[in-house]
Amino acid sequence: MSDAGYRVAVVGATGQVGGVILELLRERGFPAREIVPFASERSAGKQLEGVGVVQPLTDETIQGFDVAIFSAGGATSGEWAPRFADAGALVVDNSSKWRMDEDVPLVVSEVNPDALAETRKGIVANPNCSTMQMVVALKPLHDAAGIERLVISTYQAVSGTGRKGVDELLGQSHALLHGQDPEVSVYAHRIAFNALPHAGSFAPGDDHTDEERKLINETRKILGDPSIRISATCVRVPVVNGHSEAVNVETRSELTPERARELLSAAPGVTVLDDPGAGIYPMAIEADGKDDVFVGRIRRDPGNERALDLWVVADNLRKGAATNAVQIAELLHERGMLGAAAARAA
Repeated sequence: MSDAGYRVAVVGATGQVGGVILELLRERGFPAREIVPFASERSAGKQLEGVGVVQPLTDETIQGFDVAIFSAGGATSGEWAPRFADAGALVVDNSSKWRMDEDVPLVVSEVNPDALAETRKGIVANPNCSTMQMVVALKPLHDAAGIERLVISTYQAVSGTGRKGVDELLGQSHALLHGQDPEVSVYAHRIAFNALPHAGSFAPGDDHTDEERKLINETRKILGDPSIRISATCVRVPVVNGHSEAVNVETRSELTPERARELLSAAPGVTVLDDPGAGIYPMAIEADGKDDVFVGRIRRDPGNERALDLWVVADNLRKGAATNAVQIAELLHERGMLGAAAARAA
């Protein structure tokens, strides 16, 4: 850590994404003189190797930070993100709490970094993991040909539900392989050796899950185009980590698969793997632990001359959450938006 760097708070530091954020701040050399982990009362006092003692959230402990990266759920973000902002920190929030607030920019580092200039509440929102990886792939296509309509099917890993989802998949798999009855608690039905067309939660009166609504609303906000028509179905699959998506993209002007491949190959944060005859295409097991978005199976929709089909895969804990949050903090630093906390709070 740099003596001349920033004081950084990581809220939700003991969770899956929080742990990756701590790792990435070190790996990427973020200019921090101090990184302080925060978590719930039950985790306060826990020693995190290489970081320090986990702090509770109080009005006293949150003072004097330059940036606070949140991965602690909407209720915690709703209460504590404004308090950190009032104390002078710029907040990067991973929850869904602030994403659709018109005074809070919703930012993907490779897609709309200039939206950071719209920060008015001292909070920047990180999109949903499925939205995140998709818009990285869509951005160069939208810039080149415009997007008229998207039809999306996601295949979402259980790590998107947290450690409890991973534990349930592994536990159920072990039980079934040993002739035992699996326990079901995290999901509505057994997830092992199954696929649930039910990623997220259904609100009363809505036949879409909140994951599907996030894909629709967040994509429009990030791409700055509310006219894009979007249909989404989100599926939970028995994969530990790494979300996959089948995306049908109808463009406003013609875009050939060859040109799309060229655009995606040149796009920041994208790796194209597209030789299906040789068995080369993106897979969750290969995206695991990596920061890029992987795109393949780029082909013409035979039923629509202005539509392409894509297969998009990324590590939902890294690019889908932690990596982009750290990249936002890096952008805030590069743009001179992280000043002295005390001066901003004054």
